[in-house]
Amino acid sequence: MDHRLHILLTIIFTFSLFAVVHSTTFKIVNRCRHTIWPGILTGADRPLLNPTGFTLTPGKSRTLRVPVSWSGRLWGRTDCTTDSTGKLTCITADCGSGKVACEGRGAEPPATLAEFTLNGDQGLDFYDVSLVDGYNLPMLVIPRGGKGGACSSTGCLVDLNRACPVGLRVARSASSRSVVACKSACEAFGDPRFCCSEAYNTPDTCPPTEFSAYFKHVCPRSYSYAYDDKTSTFTCVGADYMIIFCPLPYTSCWKQGRRLRICHL
Repeated sequence: MDHRLHILLTIIFTFSLFAVVHSTTFKIVNRCRHTIWPGILTGADRPLLNPTGFTLTPGKSRTLRVPVSWSGRLWGRTDCTTDSTGKLTCITADCGSGKVACEGRGAEPPATLAEFTLNGDQGLDFYDVSLVDGYNLPMLVIPRGGKGGACSSTGCLVDLNRACPVGLRVARSASSRSVVACKSACEAFGDPRFCCSEAYNTPDTCPPTEFSAYFKHVCPRSYSYAYDDKTSTFTCVGADYMIIFCPLPYTSCWKQGRRLRICHL
């Protein structure tokens, strides 16, 4: 075979391998009535997704092209302000960078998290919405255009802050009764039973608790505690994803009491 033809065929074959790996987009949508500051943390040894944080006003969206085989998490910061020195701080889910960009820092609990591992085992995307680190905002993840896997929507559509158990509540300030986030029992009490740590670090020794059961009852598709894998992790192939903060009810809802609306996907 001619040497130049051999090189050309090698190049074509190499590019064909890259072509079969899906390039993903995240469309991040703010349907809250207030501004949020999405934060993004890329997992270790994975290609960086930029920007690592930005501002999103009500009704606006931003689409990001995600590196192949990316893994990491997204969340929404709330009630962010800038002081006279230009330092940014947020009441919930602050990443501690002092900037709009999180620059490799994760969310300070409590925070609702969307977690992704793209093009993982058998080419599957793995994704979930997690309340393991607590809750601060309703969130919905919707795969679009997927051709394999379950490709189901997942998330937590409910404002859990209104009905957060007393011991888990985070108020806007020391003098305020306005609840802006709901801690996990692990963060609130530090008990190994709630953290699935020490002698409770296996699925057999760390079953659901009354606190994780509360999260699971209201948001049955979300991760409620560390070993809540079977009903909380979803897969898809070749999809793009919408990540919606404060989504409108996606399916039927009903009232519990006078105020809380319970919505299930």
